[in-house]
Amino acid sequence: MREPTRRLAAVLAAACLPGAALAAAPDGARQEALLHLLRQDCGACHGMTLKGGLGPSLLPGALAGKDAADLALVVLEGLPGTPMPPWKVELSPEEAAWLVDRLKAGVGP
Repeated sequence: MREPTRRLAAVLAAACLPGAALAAAPDGARQEALLHLLRQDCGACHGMTLKGGLGPSLLPGALAGKDAADLALVVLEGLPGTPMPPWKVELSPEEAAWLVDRLKAGVGP
């Protein structure tokens, strides 16, 4: 397992320890805010229909076979040496995972 994946796996595993508060899906207002971010900020580079642009496609077919935890880590940490910025200041790990789940399911702009 790559180091970034290992770090995210450790964070997610810690959330599942007995006594730890499990992260729920964001509430309705936050979901709307996250989908707005997806449409506007992600869409600025990945294309307004998420078919790709400066960044690659974020459509389900393009994400098929890619590990959701790895994708969430890319959202949080960005990709050094590319235009993909880190979003960890704006998003929690749970929110990044929620967005990845939406993208993989085909729910987007």
